Amino acid sequence: MRGRTARAAWILATGASALTLLAATGAHAEGRGDIRVTAAVVNGGNNVIIGTTKRVTYPIAITIRDNSGVKGLSRVDVFNKTNGWGYSDWVNTRCEKKSSTTSVCTATMVIDPGWLPDSVPEDVNHTAGVWEASANVKANDGDYWIADHIAEFKMKRASQLTTDAAPEPVAKGARLTITGKLSRANWEDLKYHGFTGQDVKLQYRKAGAAHYSTVKTVKTGEAGHLSTKVTATSAGSWRWYFPGTTTTARIVSTGDAVKLK
Repeated sequence: MRGRTARAAWILATGASALTLLAATGAHAEGRGDIRVTAAVVNGGNNVIIGTTKRVTYPIAITIRDNSGVKGLSRVDVFNKTNGWGYSDWVNTRCEKKSSTTSVCTATMVIDPGWLPDSVPEDVNHTAGVWEASANVKANDGDYWIADHIAEFKMKRASQLTTDAAPEPVAKGARLTITGKLSRANWEDLKYHGFTGQDVKLQYRKAGAAHYSTVKTVKTGEAGHLSTKVTATSAGSWRWYFPGTTTTARIVSTGDAVKLK
Protein backbone atom coordinates (compact mmCIF):
# COMPACT_ATOMS: atom_id res chain seq x y z
CA MET A 1 0.00 0.00 0.00
CA ARG A 2 1.51 3.30 -1.06
CA GLY A 3 1.48 6.43 1.05
CA ARG A 4 -0.57 9.55 0.44
CA THR A 5 0.01 11.19 -2.96
CA ALA A 6 -1.29 14.35 -4.59
CA ARG A 7 -3.52 12.25 -6.82
CA ALA A 8 -4.53 9.80 -4.14
CA ALA A 9 -8.21 9.32 -3.93
CA TRP A 10 -9.44 6.35 -2.10
CA ILE A 11 -8.47 3.60 0.17
CA LEU A 12 -10.25 1.11 2.23
CA ALA A 13 -8.20 0.88 5.37
CA THR A 14 -8.78 -0.34 8.87
CA GLY A 15 -6.85 -0.15 12.10
CA ALA A 16 -3.49 -1.81 12.39
CA SER A 17 -4.27 -4.87 10.29
CA ALA A 18 -3.01 -5.00 6.72
CA LEU A 19 -5.39 -4.27 3.90
CA THR A 20 -5.68 -6.81 1.11
CA LEU A 21 -7.01 -5.66 -2.26
CA LEU A 22 -8.88 -8.34 -4.14
CA ALA A 23 -10.27 -9.16 -7.53
CA ALA A 24 -13.57 -11.00 -7.30
CA THR A 25 -13.83 -14.57 -8.49
CA GLY A 26 -16.91 -16.57 -9.37
CA ALA A 27 -19.45 -17.04 -6.62
CA HIS A 28 -18.99 -20.13 -4.52
CA ALA A 29 -19.93 -21.55 -1.14
CA GLU A 30 -17.88 -24.33 0.37
CA GLY A 31 -16.55 -25.62 3.65
CA ARG A 32 -17.09 -28.40 6.16
CA GLY A 33 -19.97 -29.35 8.41
CA ASP A 34 -23.34 -27.77 9.09
CA ILE A 35 -22.31 -24.16 9.78
CA ARG A 36 -24.12 -21.64 7.56
CA VAL A 37 -24.70 -17.91 7.14
CA THR A 38 -28.46 -17.40 7.36
CA ALA A 39 -28.66 -13.61 6.98
CA ALA A 40 -26.46 -10.54 6.56
CA VAL A 41 -27.11 -6.78 6.66
CA VAL A 42 -24.62 -4.10 5.60
CA ASN A 43 -24.73 -0.70 7.33
CA GLY A 44 -28.17 -1.33 8.77
CA GLY A 45 -29.58 -1.54 5.24
CA ASN A 46 -28.36 1.95 4.34
CA ASN A 47 -26.00 3.10 1.60
CA VAL A 48 -22.34 3.61 2.43
CA ILE A 49 -21.61 7.23 1.48
CA ILE A 50 -18.02 8.42 1.07
CA GLY A 51 -16.92 12.05 0.80
CA THR A 52 -13.45 13.53 0.40
CA THR A 53 -12.04 13.90 3.91
CA LYS A 54 -13.78 11.94 6.67
CA ARG A 55 -13.07 8.32 7.47
CA VAL A 56 -16.29 6.30 7.33
CA THR A 57 -17.06 3.16 9.32
CA TYR A 58 -19.91 0.79 8.62
CA PRO A 59 -20.98 -2.57 10.11
CA ILE A 60 -21.70 -5.87 8.43
CA ALA A 61 -23.94 -7.93 10.75
CA ILE A 62 -23.83 -11.63 9.84
CA THR A 63 -26.19 -14.21 11.35
CA ILE A 64 -24.48 -17.61 11.64
CA ARG A 65 -25.85 -20.99 12.72
CA ASP A 66 -24.12 -24.22 13.75
CA ASN A 67 -25.28 -27.06 16.00
CA SER A 68 -22.14 -26.75 18.15
CA GLY A 69 -22.38 -22.97 18.45
CA VAL A 70 -20.62 -20.19 16.57
CA LYS A 71 -16.95 -19.37 17.11
CA GLY A 72 -16.80 -16.29 14.86
CA LEU A 73 -15.51 -14.77 11.61
CA SER A 74 -12.16 -15.52 10.01
CA ARG A 75 -12.55 -13.20 7.01
CA VAL A 76 -14.94 -10.66 5.49
CA ASP A 77 -14.71 -9.49 1.87
CA VAL A 78 -16.56 -6.76 -0.05
CA PHE A 79 -16.55 -6.38 -3.85
CA ASN A 80 -17.85 -4.01 -6.48
CA LYS A 81 -20.19 -6.20 -8.57
CA THR A 82 -19.34 -4.52 -11.88
CA ASN A 83 -15.54 -4.50 -11.90
CA GLY A 84 -14.66 -6.89 -9.07
CA TRP A 85 -12.52 -4.47 -7.05
CA GLY A 86 -12.75 -4.84 -3.30
CA TYR A 87 -10.99 -5.55 -0.07
CA SER A 88 -10.79 -7.80 2.95
CA ASP A 89 -10.18 -5.97 6.21
CA TRP A 90 -12.09 -4.99 9.32
CA VAL A 91 -11.82 -3.88 12.94
CA ASN A 92 -13.84 -4.44 16.10
CA THR A 93 -15.28 -7.83 15.21
CA ARG A 94 -17.73 -9.01 17.86
CA CYS A 95 -20.27 -11.84 18.17
CA GLU A 96 -23.54 -11.76 20.10
CA LYS A 97 -24.93 -15.14 21.05
CA LYS A 98 -28.65 -15.43 20.29
CA SER A 99 -29.08 -19.09 21.21
CA SER A 100 -26.98 -22.23 21.68
CA THR A 101 -26.71 -22.59 17.90
CA THR A 102 -26.99 -19.03 16.52
CA SER A 103 -24.93 -15.86 16.84
CA VAL A 104 -24.82 -12.50 15.08
CA CYS A 105 -21.20 -11.55 14.31
CA THR A 106 -20.50 -7.97 13.28
CA ALA A 107 -17.40 -6.77 11.44
CA THR A 108 -16.83 -3.01 11.45
CA MET A 109 -15.42 -1.93 8.09
CA VAL A 110 -13.53 1.35 7.60
CA ILE A 111 -13.00 3.54 4.52
CA ASP A 112 -10.59 6.47 4.40
CA PRO A 113 -10.90 8.58 1.22
CA GLY A 114 -7.40 9.96 1.74
CA TRP A 115 -5.47 6.87 0.68
CA LEU A 116 -5.17 4.88 -2.51
CA PRO A 117 -4.05 1.26 -2.94
CA ASP A 118 -1.71 0.49 -5.82
CA SER A 119 -4.17 -1.96 -7.35
CA VAL A 120 -7.25 0.27 -7.53
CA PRO A 121 -8.40 1.03 -11.11
CA GLU A 122 -7.00 4.16 -12.75
CA ASP A 123 -10.23 6.07 -12.07
CA VAL A 124 -11.25 5.04 -8.58
CA ASN A 125 -14.62 6.76 -9.02
CA HIS A 126 -15.61 3.64 -10.97
CA THR A 127 -15.62 1.70 -7.71
CA ALA A 128 -18.85 3.46 -6.69
CA GLY A 129 -22.00 1.44 -7.25
CA VAL A 130 -23.42 -1.92 -6.17
CA TRP A 131 -21.20 -4.02 -3.91
CA GLU A 132 -21.57 -7.44 -2.33
CA ALA A 133 -20.24 -8.97 0.86
CA SER A 134 -18.78 -12.42 1.52
CA ALA A 135 -17.58 -14.06 4.73
CA ASN A 136 -15.64 -17.01 6.11
CA VAL A 137 -17.28 -18.29 9.30
CA LYS A 138 -16.29 -20.91 11.84
CA ALA A 139 -17.96 -23.05 14.52
CA ASN A 140 -16.93 -24.34 17.93
CA ASP A 141 -16.54 -27.91 16.60
CA GLY A 142 -14.17 -26.91 13.79
CA ASP A 143 -16.76 -26.60 11.05
CA TYR A 144 -16.19 -23.70 8.66
CA TRP A 145 -17.94 -22.21 5.67
CA ILE A 146 -16.89 -19.84 2.86
CA ALA A 147 -20.06 -18.00 1.88
CA ASP A 148 -20.14 -15.66 -1.12
CA HIS A 149 -22.75 -13.02 -1.90
CA ILE A 150 -24.32 -12.93 1.55
CA ALA A 151 -25.55 -9.35 1.08
CA GLU A 152 -25.58 -6.47 -1.41
CA PHE A 153 -25.21 -2.75 -0.73
CA LYS A 154 -24.45 0.48 -2.56
CA MET A 155 -21.25 2.44 -2.00
CA LYS A 156 -21.87 6.01 -3.19
CA ARG A 157 -20.05 9.26 -3.77
CA ALA A 158 -21.22 11.97 -1.36
CA SER A 159 -23.08 14.95 -2.84
CA GLN A 160 -23.62 18.62 -2.06
CA LEU A 161 -26.54 20.86 -3.09
CA THR A 162 -27.19 24.58 -2.60
CA THR A 163 -30.26 26.82 -3.03
CA ASP A 164 -30.62 30.59 -3.42
CA ALA A 165 -33.86 32.45 -4.13
CA ALA A 166 -33.81 36.08 -5.33
CA PRO A 167 -34.90 38.77 -4.99
CA GLU A 168 -35.68 38.76 -1.28
CA PRO A 169 -38.21 39.98 -0.29
CA VAL A 170 -40.30 39.70 -3.45
CA ALA A 171 -43.55 41.36 -4.50
CA LYS A 172 -46.56 39.07 -4.77
CA GLY A 173 -47.03 37.99 -8.39
CA ALA A 174 -43.46 38.90 -9.32
CA ARG A 175 -40.94 36.49 -10.79
CA LEU A 176 -38.53 34.75 -8.41
CA THR A 177 -35.28 33.18 -9.63
CA ILE A 178 -34.18 29.99 -7.88
CA THR A 179 -30.57 28.95 -8.41
CA GLY A 180 -28.32 26.28 -6.98
CA LYS A 181 -25.51 23.86 -7.66
CA LEU A 182 -25.23 20.07 -7.46
CA SER A 183 -21.76 18.60 -6.94
CA ARG A 184 -20.34 15.24 -5.89
CA ALA A 185 -17.16 13.88 -4.39
CA ASN A 186 -14.33 13.04 -6.77
CA TRP A 187 -12.12 10.39 -5.18
CA GLU A 188 -9.31 11.13 -7.64
CA ASP A 189 -8.47 14.62 -6.36
CA LEU A 190 -10.51 14.66 -3.11
CA LYS A 191 -12.62 17.63 -4.21
CA TYR A 192 -16.26 18.19 -5.12
CA HIS A 193 -17.07 18.71 -8.81
CA GLY A 194 -20.28 19.88 -10.48
CA PHE A 195 -22.60 17.04 -11.53
CA THR A 196 -24.11 17.87 -14.93
CA GLY A 197 -27.11 16.44 -16.74
CA GLN A 198 -29.02 15.39 -13.59
CA ASP A 199 -32.72 15.84 -12.86
CA VAL A 200 -33.21 17.84 -9.66
CA LYS A 201 -36.60 18.67 -8.15
CA LEU A 202 -37.51 22.19 -7.07
CA GLN A 203 -39.66 22.03 -3.94
CA TYR A 204 -41.72 24.65 -2.09
CA ARG A 205 -43.21 24.88 1.39
CA LYS A 206 -45.68 27.66 2.13
CA ALA A 207 -45.00 29.56 5.35
CA GLY A 208 -46.66 27.68 8.21
CA ALA A 209 -47.01 24.41 6.24
CA ALA A 210 -45.49 21.17 7.46
CA HIS A 211 -44.19 19.69 4.22
CA TYR A 212 -42.51 20.56 0.94
CA SER A 213 -44.07 19.67 -2.40
CA THR A 214 -42.40 19.41 -5.81
CA VAL A 215 -43.04 22.31 -8.19
CA LYS A 216 -40.95 21.26 -11.19
CA THR A 217 -37.91 19.26 -12.27
CA VAL A 218 -34.83 21.00 -13.67
CA LYS A 219 -31.74 19.45 -15.25
CA THR A 220 -28.30 20.57 -14.03
CA GLY A 221 -26.25 22.48 -16.58
CA GLU A 222 -22.56 23.20 -16.89
CA ALA A 223 -20.64 22.55 -13.66
CA GLY A 224 -23.84 21.31 -12.02
CA HIS A 225 -25.57 24.71 -11.95
CA LEU A 226 -29.35 25.05 -11.58
CA SER A 227 -31.59 27.97 -12.45
CA THR A 228 -35.32 28.45 -12.96
CA LYS A 229 -38.01 31.09 -12.53
CA VAL A 230 -41.28 30.84 -10.62
CA THR A 231 -44.09 33.22 -9.71
CA ALA A 232 -44.21 34.30 -6.06
CA THR A 233 -47.74 33.85 -4.74
CA SER A 234 -47.05 33.61 -0.99
CA ALA A 235 -44.26 33.66 1.56
CA GLY A 236 -42.46 30.37 1.95
CA SER A 237 -39.27 28.35 1.55
CA TRP A 238 -37.65 26.94 -1.59
CA ARG A 239 -35.21 24.08 -1.86
CA TRP A 240 -33.69 21.62 -4.35
CA TYR A 241 -33.96 17.84 -3.97
CA PHE A 242 -31.70 15.34 -5.78
CA PRO A 243 -32.93 11.72 -5.50
CA GLY A 244 -29.47 10.28 -6.18
CA THR A 245 -28.19 7.61 -8.56
CA THR A 246 -26.65 4.17 -8.19
CA THR A 247 -23.26 5.82 -7.63
CA THR A 248 -24.14 9.21 -6.08
CA ALA A 249 -25.92 9.93 -2.81
CA ARG A 250 -29.34 11.49 -2.44
CA ILE A 251 -29.33 15.01 -1.00
CA VAL A 252 -31.73 17.81 -0.04
CA SER A 253 -30.52 21.39 0.14
CA THR A 254 -31.22 23.77 3.00
CA GLY A 255 -34.41 25.73 2.34
CA ASP A 256 -34.24 29.43 1.48
CA ALA A 257 -37.14 31.35 3.07
CA VAL A 258 -38.60 34.19 1.02
CA LYS A 259 -40.96 36.88 2.38
CA LEU A 260 -43.40 38.99 0.40
CA LYS A 261 -43.05 42.77 0.29
